[in-house]
Amino acid sequence: MQRIDAHVHFWDYDPVRNSWITDEMAVLKKDFLPADIQPLLEENSMDGCVLVQVNQSETENNFFLKLASENQFIKAIVGWVDLSAANISERLSSYKDSYRISGFRHILQDEKDRAFMLRPDFERGIRALAEFDFTYDLLIYPDQLPYAAGLIKSFPQQPFIIDHLAKPAIRDMEMAFWKEQLYNISRMDNVYCKLSGMVTEARWNNWTKEDFRPYLDVVVESFGIDRIVFGSDWPVCLAAASYEEVVGIMEDYFSSFSILEQEKIFGSNAMTFYGL
Repeated sequence: MQRIDAHVHFWDYDPVRNSWITDEMAVLKKDFLPADIQPLLEENSMDGCVLVQVNQSETENNFFLKLASENQFIKAIVGWVDLSAANISERLSSYKDSYRISGFRHILQDEKDRAFMLRPDFERGIRALAEFDFTYDLLIYPDQLPYAAGLIKSFPQQPFIIDHLAKPAIRDMEMAFWKEQLYNISRMDNVYCKLSGMVTEARWNNWTKEDFRPYLDVVVESFGIDRIVFGSDWPVCLAAASYEEVVGIMEDYFSSFSILEQEKIFGSNAMTFYGL
């Protein structure tokens, strides 16, 4: 069974385009490309990765497709398209034969309208995804989980995956609201949860593996083994931990699980969700 890192990013660093990278995250203020992660994947027995959007631009989709054509370990792409566009079906159709593009994502976490995902034009775009068998990654904060539940419930045939556990406040050890909402959303079987992005929600460079256990417990108890997926969130994770440390957190937590369960979490679930 292949091991897949289901959440990595690449970029040609630009201080304007990548303005979200603050001075606190100065380690990220440079280019990150396939050659930078390939040895890390090999050293950690990863057979491939899923490349996820950074910028809300279709130009980036083309950049990612070029990288994927040159690097076979990029197994799938989660790109970006304006789901609210009047010609959304036309835009999605243009990617139908780009077999590496498995789905799309929007940076919902930054929308001032926290219920942006429930706007009629956005929901029209979600409805159009099914025509082309595209997945959808939900990038949200805990306060948006109730809206996400409404969206997921409205489209029971659409595959959704929640990125980064919906970013619980690990550094403050807060979890009551997040736990309740995540459990509620997990009752719908068309949604997965991605075990990614945790170290950057913890105390940077001052965390312990034990900090993450209560949150991982909630996800496993809520979603079960068949709907959770490992992702590193490299290179963003480097602001708080090395790639090896991120993999180590997960391998340590799941070390007591069966080999079959570990294979699902570190590979086959991602392959199922993204259609690899």
